Amino acid sequence: MADVIAVLEGLYPPATAQSWDRVGLVTGDPGQPVGRIHLAVDPTTAVIDEARRLGADMLLTHHPLLFRGVHSVATTTAKGAGVTALIVADIALYVAHTNADVAADGVNAALAAACGLGSTQPLLLEEGQWMGRVGELAESMTLGEFARRLAGALPQAPVGVRVSGPADAAVRRIAVAGGSGDGFFDAVRASGADVYVTADLRHHPALEAREDARDGGPYLIDAGHWASEATWLRPAADALISRLGDAVEVFVSEICTDPWSFVLAP
Repeated sequence: MADVIAVLEGLYPPATAQSWDRVGLVTGDPGQPVGRIHLAVDPTTAVIDEARRLGADMLLTHHPLLFRGVHSVATTTAKGAGVTALIVADIALYVAHTNADVAADGVNAALAAACGLGSTQPLLLEEGQWMGRVGELAESMTLGEFARRLAGALPQAPVGVRVSGPADAAVRRIAVAGGSGDGFFDAVRASGADVYVTADLRHHPALEAREDARDGGPYLIDAGHWASEATWLRPAADALISRLGDAVEVFVSEICTDPWSFVLAP
């Protein structure tokens, strides 16, 4: 496992994670052998069961299992059951979170690619790390057309894509931030973006951002937290395969861990 960890830390250096984050090895022994790696956004019990069924030795997730302090890992809680299942099945858990967000081929790069962007620039600097991306489409299109193309390029989730702005508005310059990004509105406005693609847009910040826009851009697209970050899983798997070769098999989870099940249209 130490060799796999070295590759992961080369791709997603722990030092580039935000100060509040929890990344790296969570369960497992660096000395244990790894023949199969399973990738997912969230270390849910269903994902852990999937990894066990497929014979994984390591589970690589984007989101931490133990993010805030816990005082028990009894199986009476979901986190305790997850830790127990990983240990009993001898599956190591490794987390690459904000360090994967900022990586050259990380989450934001994958989301920018799903948007159809070519070359991009960082959106803003936080704790010495460049966060988000901004770039331009090959040609201008309407907001409605862009949203439909993006929805088709993203992993499918029950909630789909939410859009704020007129469907016929012309757009070209796109800013992205995978996961929760409603704290970046100032940087998005400064970037001159026509559209901001992110997730977890809360009512008041989103409403204020649209009010400040005076009916113009930046328009907003909430692509869903899971979907916006699941774009990274396949590129991450390919990066591991290219560096580890035939020594390790790599699988991408087929489970959608978006917490929402369905939407009722008005």
